[in-house]
Amino acid sequence: MRKLRDFDSELKALADKAKAIKERRVRQLGELVAATGADTLDADLLAGALLDAIASKDATTREGWRKAGAAFFRSKARKPAPRSEREPEGALPLEGGAASA
Repeated sequence: MRKLRDFDSELKALADKAKAIKERRVRQLGELVAATGADTLDADLLAGALLDAIASKDATTREGWRKAGAAFFRSKARKPAPRSEREPEGALPLEGGAASA
């Protein structure tokens, strides 16, 4: 006789895995924002810039952004904004800051 499958536990395991993947992606996006120095920007400005990038249909501009991003990831010494221009370690911006994920 074949062993019965426990679909409920399999679905729960898949849901847990999907949740972990989503959390990792959100964390990595936050790390990317910090690594590029974009965490110094007002949340409204950063959101606007990202929305503009999404809406951009200019292939030349998008290719320039892609090349700059690829160069950033290839560089050994990534250069984010100087620490003096960023929030103190562990501090949250007072206004316009992004809510924690």
